[in-house]
Amino acid sequence: MSVDIIKVSSKSDYKAFAKLPFEIYKGNDYWVPPIIKDEIKSLDPQENPAMEYCDSQFWLAKKEGKVVGRIGAIVNNKYNEKLNEKLGRFSRLEFYDDAEVFKLLMDTAVNWLKERGMKKAHGPLGFSNLDTQGMLIEGFDHLASVASVYHMPYYQTHLDNYGFGKENDWVEFRLTLGERARQKGIRGSQLIKKRYGFEVVKFDKTEELKPYVKDIFAILNDAFDKLPYVTPFNEKMIEMYAEKYFKVINPKYVRMVKKDDRIVGFVVAVPSLSEAMQKAKGKLFPLGFTHVLKAMKNPKVLDFFLTGVVPEYDNAGVAVILFSEIQDEMLSAGIDQMETTGIFEDNHNVISNWKNYEHIQHKRRRCYIKEI
Repeated sequence: MSVDIIKVSSKSDYKAFAKLPFEIYKGNDYWVPPIIKDEIKSLDPQENPAMEYCDSQFWLAKKEGKVVGRIGAIVNNKYNEKLNEKLGRFSRLEFYDDAEVFKLLMDTAVNWLKERGMKKAHGPLGFSNLDTQGMLIEGFDHLASVASVYHMPYYQTHLDNYGFGKENDWVEFRLTLGERARQKGIRGSQLIKKRYGFEVVKFDKTEELKPYVKDIFAILNDAFDKLPYVTPFNEKMIEMYAEKYFKVINPKYVRMVKKDDRIVGFVVAVPSLSEAMQKAKGKLFPLGFTHVLKAMKNPKVLDFFLTGVVPEYDNAGVAVILFSEIQDEMLSAGIDQMETTGIFEDNHNVISNWKNYEHIQHKRRRCYIKEI
């Protein structure tokens, strides 16, 4: 049976592209579905400002009229200028366990990248570091967080067979907050605040966060600049991500640290929405949002979504203050479980912080690379 590749172009194509994972992961207890409307928006040049400096194309694979796979290809021109390299990204790869389907999808994406002068293909990567990144290769029996990814175990086998190798790995942790970690955090936070004159900013209402949105993204642009796959967020992207994420932020789990009236660090912890998103089944309305609101008000687990510190204060202990503050908020709400987002496996400074907690490193995702 032949496999047909179709360039995504119509509204029905975009919808089919967004809905394919719902079929692939049907019955899977660990996959967390995205919001279909948001997925479609991310592929639309009128809605995604990253497409102003990224070239991209997306495809569907069909077999006997049924959608059996999908893939995207992205050239992030800003990132290539930053590194002075010719790197192309494959993105949003999903497929049934079929070698013919996978090969045709990947060949299509790679050929598109080669036609644009790219010398290497890497991924899975999205348009930015807040977009989908990496392929899950460990932790298939753990619930995904909304800030991470989930994939079928056979995906990595097909990538290995195609000749892709490891470029970078992210690791993720489940932390249990105990009294030892709490007390050590309190002592460290008090000493650091006294030494440097840091002040803590707390929030009660989402509206109170809005004046700080630009500060958050300015710190991200500064702090993450040297990390792989990162390009700066421009004003339009800041507006897009603020609109997307601020509606699901519980402000009491946000903290900022100020020095001489300047924000020098922040942490955004988000009540875990994984189970709520599973119940929502890709749609916020009419009933999906009620599950999200319930999870936001009474969380059992916190996802550490974003943390950033301006580079000049990297070694001043700002992160100790931020984590200590969130820990106090957690315990007052009866929460002792935390999920970290992906951390590069060689980021020993951050990973060493987890030694104070009962912890497991339970998930690993990989960015693959191959010369083309």
